[in-house]
Amino acid sequence: MQVSVETTSGLGRRMTVQIPAEQIDQQVDSKLQQLTRSVRLDGFRPGKVPLGVVKKRYESQVREETAAELIASTYEQALQQENLKPAGEPSIEQTRNRSGEELEYVAIFDVYPEIVIPDLGDLKLERPVAEVSDTEIDAMLEKLRSQRVTWTRVDRAAANGDRVEIDFEGSIDGQPFNGNAAQNVPLELGSGSMIPGFEEQLAGVSAGDHKTIEVTFPDDYGSAEVAGKTAKFDITVHSVSEPAMPELDDEFARAFGVGDGGLDALREEVRKNMRRELDAVIKKSIKSQVFDALLEKADLDVPASLLDSEIEALIKKDGATADAGSDDRSRYEEEARRRVSLGLLISEIIQRNQLAVNPDRVRETIEEMAQSYENPEEVVQWYYSNQEMLSGVQTLIMEETVAEWVTEQAQVEDKATTFEELMQSASGAA
Repeated sequence: MQVSVETTSGLGRRMTVQIPAEQIDQQVDSKLQQLTRSVRLDGFRPGKVPLGVVKKRYESQVREETAAELIASTYEQALQQENLKPAGEPSIEQTRNRSGEELEYVAIFDVYPEIVIPDLGDLKLERPVAEVSDTEIDAMLEKLRSQRVTWTRVDRAAANGDRVEIDFEGSIDGQPFNGNAAQNVPLELGSGSMIPGFEEQLAGVSAGDHKTIEVTFPDDYGSAEVAGKTAKFDITVHSVSEPAMPELDDEFARAFGVGDGGLDALREEVRKNMRRELDAVIKKSIKSQVFDALLEKADLDVPASLLDSEIEALIKKDGATADAGSDDRSRYEEEARRRVSLGLLISEIIQRNQLAVNPDRVRETIEEMAQSYENPEEVVQWYYSNQEMLSGVQTLIMEETVAEWVTEQAQVEDKATTFEELMQSASGAA
């Protein structure tokens, strides 16, 4: 077997493989001989079909089958011989397959780049440090109270914080537009759920009122049909309701499944949950800094085949078609390049440092995730019975393990912050 390799681009390779004529011809002849004993043709007894007849009818088919088998078996041998590590599936084409001549095929593929893990000794990381204060727990309990609010109809004018039930019908220059009308819509004044100016103009309305308001859609509104345009809305008010917050007492605690201990037990449960959220955000912050630093320090040439596969995966995740046009695909390229580059770097760090996923840590992570559900043990069992979900957790743990390894090499400075600041930062980064 003769193998030659040429570079077509940075990571692109064109490998030409030639297999001696006698090797393929011998295999073709052997298969044709076997066919004479099994093939059935009109005019001949079973097992008595002459080789010449079988050869005339089946040689082309047998040669193609034999060539496919030889290509499959020699491709890996050729890669090992040339010390090549292909990234993704190759494009293989037969260029010669005739009797008495060597079999020749060409494989085109990308190879993995040479990955150099940068020196991390000068890497500086900030580790957020925060505690869950009593004030923040109080604020969280107030948020829980607001989620349990009840509404009572009142016979008075609506104020900020009240809920009105309305019908509305809008028009622009006297013409309706998509989504311009709805009936019996509950709207909390001050919630910001409608376009700017809509809710503000309903302050002071009472049940039975009819009112026309005028609002302008933002220039960046999601629908181009109405963006930047002024609309009139005819509104009918059916009712006005005021909110009633539940008392913060033991009965309130029982509504959240807390039995013994009442409100004090609920406060402790809230503290644990907030601490869990806090730890997760801190861990995510450090991991994000580590991965950003790795990408900045390691300038990788990404294999085109892996990049294309990742773009298609992102398109599929978004629900778009995998054969989207080049303009659509370009929107995903930056994220796909980041994902592939990180994957290559993480794999290299894992391999060089013999890092592994700790099964106990996987179990602890799943159990921790399950705590927010009504039946945690069922959730744990579901994760372990679903290989895709389990693999997702294992990947997460592997990424965290790599981030921790990098952090050990880096210079880490603690930065004091608060629970609220961290949550806002995490929300903005999502």
